[in-house]
Amino acid sequence: MKLSKVLVGIAGTLTILTAIGYWYVFILGAPQLDPPQKQTNTGLKFQLEAFYSQAMGTQRLYGVIFPPGYDKNSQKPYPVIFLLHGGHDDARAYVDKYAVLNVLHELYKSYKLPPSIVITPDGNDKRGSSPLFDPDYYDGPNGKLGTLIGSELVQVVKSRYHILKNPKFWALGGLSSGGWGAFNIGLRYLQNFKILFSHSGYFTDNSGPQNSPQYIVQQLPIQERKQLRIYLDAGEGDSNLLASTKAFHKTLNKLGIENVFYAFPGGHGLSGPDIGWNYFHKHLKDSLSYVGIQFKKAMLSK
Repeated sequence: MKLSKVLVGIAGTLTILTAIGYWYVFILGAPQLDPPQKQTNTGLKFQLEAFYSQAMGTQRLYGVIFPPGYDKNSQKPYPVIFLLHGGHDDARAYVDKYAVLNVLHELYKSYKLPPSIVITPDGNDKRGSSPLFDPDYYDGPNGKLGTLIGSELVQVVKSRYHILKNPKFWALGGLSSGGWGAFNIGLRYLQNFKILFSHSGYFTDNSGPQNSPQYIVQQLPIQERKQLRIYLDAGEGDSNLLASTKAFHKTLNKLGIENVFYAFPGGHGLSGPDIGWNYFHKHLKDSLSYVGIQFKKAMLSK
């Protein structure tokens, strides 16, 4: 009798733990246990906007972060940065999870990044957001996300905001699967983006070489290769992503494409100063500083 009660108790405990685990991962999205601390006085304005996407056949959301003094400088054009999220994220993820407002505030104050229009698209395909799969950042059976981000949203941004239209002042980057998406889309739309960056992303996709930046970049004409500027990093704890990023870096070097690559401590995970949201928060400062250097060079050559 006592043994049966113990077994019932163990079974009940396991059921409760399973339910808690399901709630934590599938409902909450496995939030960081020690997320980056957010400042409340950055002075930066974030808002969600919508537009109708012909490619997806529905209304789509994107976030926009305005630079300081945007409303007072109606004639001043600004550079543009697109940030693509990873799996189980949305258009708010960079603000809510990765504290990008703090990063931008710090980089603007230190003059490492010229004030810019920052766009955070909702990159989820027709399946929606789930921890079970990454967004399909290409035109495929789950929707035309490549067209949505690489073409439609570009035109929306150009029509709604005062921006610099030269692609040397447009950057596209992302984290995790968003890093893959940034290159899979960016390399197809080099008429819109000349600066690409990835944080712990990957460069081959199981849908085939047609959606693998490792393959796509090798098909580029020499003249387009010369115009590219690329930033890469990967966490040392993300062994597969690190290997993919290293291999891509070697390909870029072989092709003579200007790029930088860093392997940093940490990577994906739920807790730690170099883990998960903290990793991406910390190294957004590195990628966006690189973007800032490229924007400044483009300004000098205007």
